[in-house]
Amino acid sequence: MTIHEAWATGRDQLAQASFTPELDARLLLQYVLHVEHSYLIAHGDETLTKLQASDYAALLARARAKEPVPYITGSAPFYGFDVHVNPAVLIPRPETEELVGRAVSWVGPRSGLRVVDVGTGSGCIAIALARHLPPTILLASDLSLKAIQVARLNAQKLAKQSITYVQSDLLAALGGPFDLIVANLPYVADDEWTIIDDGVKWYEPSLALSGGEDGLDLFRALLRQAAVRLRPGGAVFLEIGWRQGSAVRQLAGDFFPLADIKVFTDLTGQDRIVQIQTSQAA
Repeated sequence: MTIHEAWATGRDQLAQASFTPELDARLLLQYVLHVEHSYLIAHGDETLTKLQASDYAALLARARAKEPVPYITGSAPFYGFDVHVNPAVLIPRPETEELVGRAVSWVGPRSGLRVVDVGTGSGCIAIALARHLPPTILLASDLSLKAIQVARLNAQKLAKQSITYVQSDLLAALGGPFDLIVANLPYVADDEWTIIDDGVKWYEPSLALSGGEDGLDLFRALLRQAAVRLRPGGAVFLEIGWRQGSAVRQLAGDFFPLADIKVFTDLTGQDRIVQIQTSQAA
């Protein structure tokens, strides 16, 4: 079986199990062969060894069972780099890159700010901030010690600034003040579980997904903590579910009644990011 034939076979086998069967088949084939995308294109007539073909078939079987490809390969792209992922952490989503972009734009050229990434998971947000912000005091928290271990591993390879990792229930173990709080919290409501893809429900950590009955349990807790830890003039950036814009705006107003609160949409036009901008002290 040639590379071209293997790619086509994988695409066909994953047609019913994946929203992106051609991409997933390619990533698995690259993983088995230890090559880049360009190699598959340039060497499509090259024949796989029996071991390579067997390994590829085994990975396709896992993907057909809805195991996410990033967990199979141990890698996921985010903001121009690849992070290591495993079932202890959520797989980074493209929407979260927009959260990082908003935060980076807010900081601008200012240095020395105190910034925290809450619920860091794989560490992708904190690492992206470390790579794109001026010199910054950067912290990251997560309730899961296993997640922090993954995040530290990624930071050692990828971060261009030091990141301090703290096992914490949101901000509970962290003092203030902070100039910027960024968080991609669990926001899946109980009634949304039936519409979530099986691969997400079966393999990704529920701790990083479930937000309670209305999906806002962690937002309430974080905003309560942030209200006494955010420096005047500071900001909070939150990734939210597509149905939660109005509810999170109202919730943010309860804890930050004098703040300027904005809801931004993602590239599909769905509510995705809430910015809470506080005023400078008088």
